[in-house]
Amino acid sequence: MKVLPAIYPTDFDTPPDNEIILPNGIIGFGAYKRAELLYMPDHLPFLWMKLCNLDTADVLHFIVIEPGGIVSGYEPELFDADAEQLGIVTASEVMVLNVVTLKRRDPVEATVNLIGPIVVNRRTRIGRQLVVANYSRYSEHHALIENPQVMPVARLA
Repeated sequence: MKVLPAIYPTDFDTPPDNEIILPNGIIGFGAYKRAELLYMPDHLPFLWMKLCNLDTADVLHFIVIEPGGIVSGYEPELFDADAEQLGIVTASEVMVLNVVTLKRRDPVEATVNLIGPIVVNRRTRIGRQLVVANYSRYSEHHALIENPQVMPVARLA
C-alpha cells in the first residue's frame, strides 16, 4: 500500500486524542507501549512523542515529524501484512511519524529516519514502528537541511 504522508490542517487543531498505543513498543524500547503526541505550536513542525512504560512509570521523549511537506519525495509504502495488522484500509487512515535525531553540538545537522517510521492508524490510534516496503529508496539518517552551510544558525557550545 502506498502511503501519502500529508499533514491535514485539522491535525494541529486540538486533537481529539493524542494518545497512541504501541503494542510492540518501538525498536529498542519494547516495554514502552503507550505514547502521547505533544503539539507545541512554537516547535512545529517538530512534535514531542512521550513514551511511557506502564510497568515502571518510566518516561522517554523523542522528537518526531510528520514528513508531509518537509521531506520532499517521501512516499513510504507499507507491506500489505503491516497494513492489515494495523487495520489500515485507506491511505487517509495513516499517520506517519519519523524519529528525528538532533546533534547537541550541531543542530543544523539533524537527521530523520525515513526507513523505520512509526505508522499509526488514525482511527484506532494503534501504531507500530516498521520498515517500509520501499526502504531501499531512503536512509535512516536523512538530512533535514540539505546544505547546513547556508543556514546562518548559531552553534551550541
